[in-house]
Amino acid sequence: MDVVVLTDKRYLGPSLRQGEPTGGYIDNLLTEDRLVMNALVACGLTVDRRAWCDNSMDWSLTKSALFRTTWDYFDRWDTFSPWLHGVQDQTRLFNAAPIVHWNLDKHYLQDLEQRGVKVVPTAFIRRQSFLPLFDLMARRGWSDVVIKPAIAGAAVDTYRLTRSGEVATLSPEPPSTEDCESLWQALLAKQDMLVQPFLSHVIETGEKSLIWIDGEVTHGVLKRAKSGDFRVQDDHGGTVAPLSVTQTDKDLAQDIMTKCLKHCSSQGWEAPLYARVDLMRNEEGQWLVSELEMVEPELWFRFHPEAAQTLAQALKARLTASA
Repeated sequence: MDVVVLTDKRYLGPSLRQGEPTGGYIDNLLTEDRLVMNALVACGLTVDRRAWCDNSMDWSLTKSALFRTTWDYFDRWDTFSPWLHGVQDQTRLFNAAPIVHWNLDKHYLQDLEQRGVKVVPTAFIRRQSFLPLFDLMARRGWSDVVIKPAIAGAAVDTYRLTRSGEVATLSPEPPSTEDCESLWQALLAKQDMLVQPFLSHVIETGEKSLIWIDGEVTHGVLKRAKSGDFRVQDDHGGTVAPLSVTQTDKDLAQDIMTKCLKHCSSQGWEAPLYARVDLMRNEEGQWLVSELEMVEPELWFRFHPEAAQTLAQALKARLTASA
């Protein structure tokens, strides 16, 4: 086997294999994986699709494994982390395990910032440090913030907190009746957290995502939150549409990735095969990195199928070069 496309076991049920209607979210997910698999086959590679947690799989029997829709890893961190440590010695991973380890934790934003990448201002708060949130906001001069875990996805445990005088409001409403500070302390008790100023332009203009594959910016999308929300993920009602990528967009993404590649090289890591550069605009009109996704980002090949071919050809070239 040349390539195993990695997914989440929830997306391998009988109804999915039989092609039964499953709704827009799952249909899009399957389309994305299908485009990648077809492109790999068109390059002459043998391909399979497996859940990363498949205990029956002997990973040494495949030359490589490609992260795609492994979207349950943050819910199963205690299982995923040791699996990643073990599988990296059995097969070649795209992206490579050291990059995955680094990119899973949003502290990577600090490394990018040190390389000169303009990122959304971020306060990193360690687990069980129990720093009062309102004290932090006061010191930073922030009255409207987003809080999120350092390791998570799909906006899990992500909230917007707005404070005016002694009144504070949360969005979305938390699952319990906790006040803002109690919720913050409960989240901080179990995980590292990030605090960022809320950038209002995400509601007005959306979040821009630029897709980078092996040195080329292939395409982009614009993500927007639904009315009354700030989260752009489709899990929460957000929408996505193709973006007309300008040369300025490409230059910005390439500059960000050049700095990222320098960091990877300094650590002795193999260069990433793919990345998604997520950008938000600040009040001064600058586009700042909100995320640089290099584990299992949705790459929206359904809006630009040619990019799946670019990915497949680049992966094959790397396998051939190391043969």
